Amino acid sequence: MPSSDVYDPVEIAAPDELQSLQLQRMRWSLAHAYDNVPHYRQSFDQAGIKPGDLRELTDLSQFPFTTKGDLRDNYPYGLFAVPQTDIRRIHASSGTTGQPTVVGYTARDLDTWSDVVARSIYAAGGRPGMTVHVAYGYGLFTGGLGAHYGAERLGCTVLPVSGGQTERQVRLITDLRPDIIMVTPSYMLALLDEFERQGLDPRKSSLKIGIFGAEPWTEDMRTEVQERAGLDAVDIYGLSEVIGPGVANECVETKDGLHVWEDHFYPEIIDPATGEVLPDGEYGELVFTTLSKEAMPLVRYRTRDLTRLLPGTARSMRRIERISGRSDDMLILRGVNVFPTQIEEQLLRVEGLAPHYQVVLTRPGRLDEMTVRAESRADLSAEGLAALGNQLVALIKDNVGVTVTCEVGAPGTLPRSEGKAQHVLDLRGETNA
Repeated sequence: MPSSDVYDPVEIAAPDELQSLQLQRMRWSLAHAYDNVPHYRQSFDQAGIKPGDLRELTDLSQFPFTTKGDLRDNYPYGLFAVPQTDIRRIHASSGTTGQPTVVGYTARDLDTWSDVVARSIYAAGGRPGMTVHVAYGYGLFTGGLGAHYGAERLGCTVLPVSGGQTERQVRLITDLRPDIIMVTPSYMLALLDEFERQGLDPRKSSLKIGIFGAEPWTEDMRTEVQERAGLDAVDIYGLSEVIGPGVANECVETKDGLHVWEDHFYPEIIDPATGEVLPDGEYGELVFTTLSKEAMPLVRYRTRDLTRLLPGTARSMRRIERISGRSDDMLILRGVNVFPTQIEEQLLRVEGLAPHYQVVLTRPGRLDEMTVRAESRADLSAEGLAALGNQLVALIKDNVGVTVTCEVGAPGTLPRSEGKAQHVLDLRGETNA
């Protein structure tokens, strides 16, 4: 049964009430995009579809997709649906894989964003009066400011620490005693390592809740963090193109998947190869249509994130399973599909290995090879390190179905992430790899 303790009553709305609101907002959003964005007018016309053709929610499947390529082709402001004078903030992706994607927000968009992040923090167990340590990066990346304004909207005190300076982060947590930390899961591991390096027990810190997002992580990682930090680890989901963090969030009482805030973001799951809409419960690519964004409405945006839609539990809105990976992150090694999270799952099963790793792809001959770099939790002999590596090689072979090489180093061997972890190092294009 849905919880009665919610930030906004719409979170536990009856299905027919929610669907009526979604249909009303979807009709507005499609018309807003068509009337004000040349790209959407052209793509709708080419597909032979008009906003008025949406008579029920399932009619959305007739409308064309939006891709990251469309955002890049319309760089920087071509997808904006309001005059530049109505834009109050701009964020952008890092552009590490190509042209950066730029998103804009009106004053109302910023209010919506603050509300959905406040809703997310509340679902994670946060309450007004708590102190939130924000260790997501600030700036053009949406993480820091999105968490910041949402926490303030909820009525929390915010520590805008941003990423980096790990030793200082631990000191601030120790001295200022925040209740909640919002950070990437990989950087949380680095913080826990730093606590222990300083001789501090992170389980005795003031932190009660960790809200982790911006990168895929596993259930085994949740267990690791909760046991080492003595807090509730809860997943948050978002992407800058849709709004930023706060598109969906787990509820602390169930921790069974992320409730999508469907009154603002309408989800679909599609077959990534064919584009066919799949029924709830089937695994595929997550697609979003924004229902209330003014500055940059998105119609059927292909996230490339792989998951499935499930019924609501703690809230009546549907859930997505934890993101297992991205369709464009999938590695194919000698005909076998491999996601980095699969490697992480096996690594966390080896008791002596720390939860830090890097997958290195090379092509020394005609075939690709994969090396998994890991590190031990304690100082060991060369024989001890080799034994841990052999355990991991066997687990990956048995459970993932690929043969890899494993290099295990001493504690602290691998670089620590201060934001999104780079788990895959692809050297296949280097001549001397």
